[in-house]
Amino acid sequence: MGTRQDDQAPLWIATSELPTGPGHPFYTRLNAVLDAAGFDRYVEGECHRFYAPRMGRPGLAPGRYFRLLLVGYFEGLDSERGIAWRAADSLAIRRFLHVGLEDATPDHSTISRTRRLIDVETHRAVFTWVQTQLVSQGLLTGKTLAVDATTLEANAAMRSIVRRDTGETYQAYLTQLAAASGIATPTREALARFDRRRKKKGSNDDWTHPDDPDAKITKMKDGRTHLAHKAEHAVDADSGAIVAVTVQGADVGDTTSVVETVVEAAEQLERAGASGALDELIADKGYHANRSLIDLHALGIRTYISEPDRGRRRWDQVPDAQALVYANRRRIRGQRGLALLRRRAERVERSFAHLYETGALRRTHVRGHQNILKRLLVHAGGFNLGLIMRQLVGAGTPRGLQARLGVRCACLAASVDALRLPWPVLWTFAASPIVTPSYTNGTLSAATLA
Repeated sequence: MGTRQDDQAPLWIATSELPTGPGHPFYTRLNAVLDAAGFDRYVEGECHRFYAPRMGRPGLAPGRYFRLLLVGYFEGLDSERGIAWRAADSLAIRRFLHVGLEDATPDHSTISRTRRLIDVETHRAVFTWVQTQLVSQGLLTGKTLAVDATTLEANAAMRSIVRRDTGETYQAYLTQLAAASGIATPTREALARFDRRRKKKGSNDDWTHPDDPDAKITKMKDGRTHLAHKAEHAVDADSGAIVAVTVQGADVGDTTSVVETVVEAAEQLERAGASGALDELIADKGYHANRSLIDLHALGIRTYISEPDRGRRRWDQVPDAQALVYANRRRIRGQRGLALLRRRAERVERSFAHLYETGALRRTHVRGHQNILKRLLVHAGGFNLGLIMRQLVGAGTPRGLQARLGVRCACLAASVDALRLPWPVLWTFAASPIVTPSYTNGTLSAATLA
């Protein structure tokens, strides 16, 4: 039996004598994919202008910076501080970041400063680079897109909002209203009761947040009123790859933002070199409007947008929209239209779940649309890399791979009880590589994970 030893540790330890593990198989394979495609050379060329030619304090290497943000997606870490803690704690993450055992991992302040220095266009270029890898694997055509939007909770509190005209805080404004109604010296409880009784109240035309003016007052999915942002996805309906991500104010309607997202998606497909041209758009009933159908028709896009029940329509004010509305109605009622609408719910909601639920970006920890978009673009790039990893190892995230191995261990346990196989046979089966079928350019192949 081993006992605890209180002897002093040696002052000098050779790095070759430090214990090392085999590394996480997901990150090892992902690093092989990135290195084979020349990821580090590409991002170093894109970020060269953001680094001073004369050496001062050593900066964070571009390849390491973007890998850290990918770790935030794959590990479900919402803040840069959490990413720094995870990188310092895990030997597998160290190996993925190419950080030696003798080196310190980047601090959270270094990550945030690097994010502020590198502009949005460079983050978008990295997102486009991932899309080029999808195109080369035959996973992105971009002919049919599905569009939807969701709200992200802002890094700002409602109690800190101020009046746009006077700069008065909400507490002072409420106290003034209470005094005018006859409450001379209102307490906090009296103000709360008065605020609940009065007619509401928070308009984005009257109120703003002094530190995050991009955050807008809106109602969240769970019914709470909060400062929030709006993220909109354009997803390839065939493969599920994210084609474009845009960030707008939470008070911007879907019918207003859809044109911007579609134009961004078309430009992304052109930059990535996708073979197919954007031809069809699928959306829910929140995107159905006369103006949006006219604008999308002008872009040469055929729509499959669910139509809300508006009763009998009059077309004397908008005669140009009548034929487009009827054509869209005919398409969504057909067999193919119904199948595309079902596929939209599957593809887009899956991207929301990966980026904002398991990816932990439902609540933002940065302020301003530019900073939020930087994180979203890298998270979307990680989601697209997961499609490639799913072909190679059968799982798109480290936790997905862990669950897959757990299912295999459960099958082994069931075999022990049902078949009573000898342990040498079971051990040989457990130690054998995992072979997963994959399709590349229409050809069936097998990818092996040792």
